[in-house]
Amino acid sequence: MTVMICGSLAYDTVMVFDGRFKEHILPDRIHMLSVAFLVPQLRRNYGGVAGNIAFNLGLLGVKSQVLATVGDDFDPYETWMRRRGLSTEYVRRIADTYTAQAFITTDLDDNQITAFHPGAMQHSGELDVPVGAGIALALVGPDSRDGMIRHAEQFAAAGIPFIFDVGQGLPMFSGAELARFIEQASWVIVNDYEGQLIQDRTGLAPEAIAARCRAYVVTRGGEGSRIYADGALTEIPAVRAERVVDPTGCGDAYRAGFIYGLTRGFDWPTTGRLASLIGAIKVAHHGTQSHHFTLAEIGERFHTAFGYRF
Repeated sequence: MTVMICGSLAYDTVMVFDGRFKEHILPDRIHMLSVAFLVPQLRRNYGGVAGNIAFNLGLLGVKSQVLATVGDDFDPYETWMRRRGLSTEYVRRIADTYTAQAFITTDLDDNQITAFHPGAMQHSGELDVPVGAGIALALVGPDSRDGMIRHAEQFAAAGIPFIFDVGQGLPMFSGAELARFIEQASWVIVNDYEGQLIQDRTGLAPEAIAARCRAYVVTRGGEGSRIYADGALTEIPAVRAERVVDPTGCGDAYRAGFIYGLTRGFDWPTTGRLASLIGAIKVAHHGTQSHHFTLAEIGERFHTAFGYRF
């Protein structure tokens, strides 16, 4: 089974502020904000939603294809992907552009402030989904507005089930457009903040969203996640991380675990627990693609955490 991931490939510049934003941002002055943070730690990582999910799927042994647009500076990232057995067949270079760039500052409470330059990603709407390439399952993640709309429509028209993961792309869409994505998708995954915004804009409660697709999944960080499906709510517990180092990319790791569960036909409790475990493994490492595990190791850690085997 081949999974297609539509979304960003990006360079992430991650900075860690050794303090808390709330101690430096005055609520009554945010209309005239001027603040600087000293960031002793800085790293440049390979990232982007599509790249991160594909990386984790590779560790799980799931074949994937990335549909994305990149810039002239993509060579190092391409080499990284190929060394890890990840395909770049459907990655297109756009001349005279940069690959998307994220500049992420994280504080001690795991809050994040991100500046994002889309670069070549703005051209993703020029790509067509290769509907004849044996794609059995897909994900439409944060990308250009045109790209997300186009690829969702093409997957739906081709009868290819897909996950809608709006992420940072949420501000680009109206309530009606978000409702359309929900109708087209087979599964919808959001974090709790995104979920509240979607519910506010569409006027749909979680149960109503779930009724329009196969499952509506809301991740809640250290409080676990919720899967609304089949007329029921499944509460998924969080997995305690060995250490909390960097939350960036945890949601993408969760999604890879969720996709693995879908491809194997797992029930919702097992699928959610596996996704939670992959996210917890990621949070213990700097960067979004620096952790490593084998499927056998995941099986043992799952058994230790939950008392049964998948």
